[in-house]
Amino acid sequence: MSQSGLFDLTGRTAAIIGGGSGIGEAVTVGVARHGASVIVLDADAAAASAVAARIGGDAGDALDIRDGAAVRAALEGIARDRGRLDIVVCTPGINVRKPILQYGEDDFDRVVAVNLKGSFNVLQAAGRLMTGQRGGSIVLFSSIRAQVVEPGQSVYAMTKAGIVQLVRGGAAEFGPYGVRVNALGPGVVETPLTSPIKADAAWYDAYANKSALKRWARADEMVGPTLFLVSDAASYVTGTILFADGGWTAIDGRFTPPGM
Repeated sequence: MSQSGLFDLTGRTAAIIGGGSGIGEAVTVGVARHGASVIVLDADAAAASAVAARIGGDAGDALDIRDGAAVRAALEGIARDRGRLDIVVCTPGINVRKPILQYGEDDFDRVVAVNLKGSFNVLQAAGRLMTGQRGGSIVLFSSIRAQVVEPGQSVYAMTKAGIVQLVRGGAAEFGPYGVRVNALGPGVVETPLTSPIKADAAWYDAYANKSALKRWARADEMVGPTLFLVSDAASYVTGTILFADGGWTAIDGRFTPPGM
């Protein structure tokens, strides 16, 4: 293959789950601009339709990734209508920030159901289709919290670490069929979900200063790493997590020694 076409997705069908807003919306636009035929799936059907209209793509009905049967039906419907499904990206996630001793069962169940069970449902449904057609790329969204944690993030971090292990398991099982499975690990990204943190100047600045780049990411800065993982540029990349975190996980501590 010519290296000039490594990121060209022309002729491929992509389902972007969570594509109605935030990182998912940015990824949807980026994948479409690189030639893919995109179906936007989201819990908010109106938001998905609005994004699909912008890119000249299609939108599915409202999709709750906690519902395994609904996920299977949505992806199978795309494969049936389009002939195959080449790319699946799953971005949704939720967080309940509470100390372990204050966490309730309902809090725990909510976070695990979306982040871990939902990701599993997508991996299973996409894997079943792609192993059958002997090819495809799946990207699940993890986080820096798969590797590092702070108070109040225990359950969220647990689920994001679990996604990495799901990806590794999927890569091991689907690889013989030509299917690649990877995770993307964003750092702090400016999205509607992080707006409460942005509203607190001290909190916002603390997160900005933790990264090597001394700033938050924009949602569109997650497009390039995702494009890499779903494209032929990553044809020999599977079972891994790509951190797009501005150096957050590379830095040990916040103190600069004298003379440095």
